[in-house]
Order: sequence, then structure tokens, then C-alpha cells
Amino acid sequence: MTQFDYEGRLKRLRAIPGVDAVALVPGMNMRYFTGITYFSSERIILAIYTPDACAWVVPLLESQTLHNRPDLNAEIFTWNDEEGPLAAVAAALESLKLSGKTLGVDGQTMRFYEQEWIGQAMPSLKLKGIELDLLRIRAIKTPDELELMQRAMNISERALDSLLSDLRPEMTEKEIAKALNDLQFAYGAEDLAFDTLIQTGPNSSNPHGNTTDRALDFDEFLLIDFGCKVGGYYSDITRTFVLGDPTPEMQRIYDTVKAANEAAIAAAGPGVAAGLVDRAARRVIEEAGYGPYFTHRTGHGLGMDGQRSMPQIAGNITYLLEPGMTFTIEPGIYLPGVGGVRIEDNVLITDSGLEVMTHFRKSLEI
Repeated sequence: MTQFDYEGRLKRLRAIPGVDAVALVPGMNMRYFTGITYFSSERIILAIYTPDACAWVVPLLESQTLHNRPDLNAEIFTWNDEEGPLAAVAAALESLKLSGKTLGVDGQTMRFYEQEWIGQAMPSLKLKGIELDLLRIRAIKTPDELELMQRAMNISERALDSLLSDLRPEMTEKEIAKALNDLQFAYGAEDLAFDTLIQTGPNSSNPHGNTTDRALDFDEFLLIDFGCKVGGYYSDITRTFVLGDPTPEMQRIYDTVKAANEAAIAAAGPGVAAGLVDRAARRVIEEAGYGPYFTHRTGHGLGMDGQRSMPQIAGNITYLLEPGMTFTIEPGIYLPGVGGVRIEDNVLITDSGLEVMTHFRKSLEI
């Protein structure tokens, strides 16, 4: 099993500027920085870190998980359903001497009532959103993380290659999805990254549609968006195919998306603003006359999760890409009545440029 440097991760967490302490709640950030996987429920769980100490607030029935991790050097404050969490939260904050200070919280995952409990427990404590700081830390991948991501991508691509030889007309979208999922698990996936999206014919013109009982037919697009997890890290790949013969317009749409994908890859690199990568892909599609039919960003960060991760590859994003960042490049065209095409690769910013981590062929397979 891959071992991560949690001490190094906590060092970066504790160095976030502008706050005296950081609070984590169950979710990806807690797992990333501590290696502890608690699931979000109605019961409050908090991990609070100052530069030199930490305190955890957990329900009594969840405390054994922490006792199994003495390396965290955590002071543990438990509560039960009868007494509620207020006293435990107050005791933890007092132990860390946070009265009148500033606590950094993840505004994307900390629920309102959790913030209310903190405010009741210590009214003088100020809360500050640090969700972008947390995402920036997680955006830079270590070699261990990259290895897990590459394993996930290899599994997904191998599964897709096997699937293509078994495709036949009249298979439904749901049947294709199940076959692809089974292949990923057979090749070593630990879980799916998300619900596999299979869209045939006109269904493929909805970029965030659903997998349905519609059957695959000849001479139409087949869009496959899927991925798996290895060690908690994602692959996220999209390819589009045709069973039969594409019309000239279908071929033109496909060629345009492929050119947009390649333009974005060519534009990305260290020190490049993320928005410029989006614009490189969008320019190709607009010049081909399909601008109104490219209705989403060009990509998103990738790691332990997908859509919310940094970097976001969208036109209004000005921050610069850095070595170690991983993300998707996935331009698309979605034409009502014809169908949609998306080509999605997973990429890594390196010291000298960009590495495409996915290798599945991108010519239109017929």
C-alpha cells in the first residue's frame, strides 16, 4: 500500500497565512491532510490544527479510529448523543487557546450548523474561508499520487480497449456502462470515479445527460465518459466513437474537437494562465463555427476528486499553472439533432511543459 507523507502535508496546512488555526471536517481535505476517513453525517467531527498542536472533536462511537493513530499526537474530545457536541467543541478550542483568534475553515465543505456550533462554543473566535488555500496545496501532486493516478488511467484505458471489441448494435447505454464498469474492476479498479456516462445518438448532445435504456444504433455518435479510482485517486477519460459511418458534418465536428483538444494541450505549461488554455481550445471551435455549442469549461483539476479541484481550466481563471498540477482537457461540441463529441485527456504540468498521462487513441474509430 502506498504510504503518504502526512507530516509534510500537515506542515503545509499549518503554514496557511492569515489564520491561527485550521479546522477540517469529514471529506477529501481531512483524508488528504490526515489520512483519516470519516464520513459526513449529522454528528459533528472536527480536526483543529494550530502550528504546534491539534485537537479532534468526535462522537464517542467514532473515537477508536483516532486511538489507532497515535502518530497524530492529537488531544481527543468526545461527546455522545445525550450531551451533544457543544461542550466538546468548547473544550477543544479552549485547549488550543483560540479565544479572540482566527480559525480557517473550508467554506466548500463545512456546513452552516457546524460553523454555528463553533460560534456558540467560542463567540470571540473569527472564522475565515481558506478553501482556495487547501485546494492549492492539494493541486501539486507528489510522485506517489501521480503513480496512483497513472495506474487508474491505465486500468480505464485497458477496459475501454476491451469494450470496443464487444460493442454491438442494440446494446443499451446501461448495458454498455455495466460492461465497462465490470472490465475496470476486473483489471484492478478499487472503485468507480463517478457514474459511468454512456450517451448514444441525440443523447450525446447533452454534455451532462444520463445513461438511459436507449439502444445503440448505426451511424451515430457514442460518447463514453468514465473513470476509476486506485488508492483514492481518479482517472477521468472521455472518447467518442461511431458505430457505422459518420456523416460529413459528424466527421467535421469530431475533427474540430480533436483539434481543440490538441490546441489546449499545446498551450498549457508552467507559468501559463489557466484561462489561456481554455481560450486556445475555444478559439478552434469558434473559428469552425461551433462556438455556441461548446457550453462548458475546457477542464478541471484531478486527483482525489474531480470537478471542484484546482486548477479550473476556464476563460476567467487568471492563476498560473504550476509543475505538479494535474487536470483534464476536454473540449466538446454538442449539436442538437446530430449529437455530441467530447475528447478528454488527463494531463500533468511538468517543469518544462506538459505530459499527457492518458494515451488512448484519438482518431475517430468507426
